[in-house]
Amino acid sequence: MKLVIGISGASGAVYGIRLLETLRQCKVETHLVISKSAHRTINLETNYKLSEVESLADFVYDNADVGASIASGSFKHHGMIIAPCSIKSLSGVAHSYNDNLLVRAADVTLKEKRKLVLMVRETPLHLGHLRMLVALSEVGGIILPPMPAFYHQPASISDIVNQTVGKILDQFDIEHQLFRRWDPS
Repeated sequence: MKLVIGISGASGAVYGIRLLETLRQCKVETHLVISKSAHRTINLETNYKLSEVESLADFVYDNADVGASIASGSFKHHGMIIAPCSIKSLSGVAHSYNDNLLVRAADVTLKEKRKLVLMVRETPLHLGHLRMLVALSEVGGIILPPMPAFYHQPASISDIVNQTVGKILDQFDIEHQLFRRWDPS
């Protein structure tokens, strides 16, 4: 399996990092693009250096390189995940405003009818945000915000992050043991 991973500047860089770690363990080939704002967020929110995050991916692309392979529909992959996805990136994708590689790769994923999962990280949402989410859903995007469940009784932030990352992996039928699934018995 081959996935394109985007990390945008929204709070929650840890989701994208944990996703990359897990995909590496699952032997999924990853193609990573990180927005300029995400560089700062990674530095502010985590103990990771940018080079450490990039080393988790098989291939890394400069967000300014709109001519990179992942910007083309001829680049075969199984889908794309933006985790976290800022409102700015959501807006770019929803309006096909392809001024950077992250948005262009997402737009191409949609036009090629491949799975695009956006972990939109913003709250509260106003009507403009909601309309963009609806527009994206109408063209095939999957909106998967980090809304933790508590049936698995998370004991740490890692447990909460893992549950959301697990829900993303479920979208691609990738087996994992990141959280205990619902079992009312």
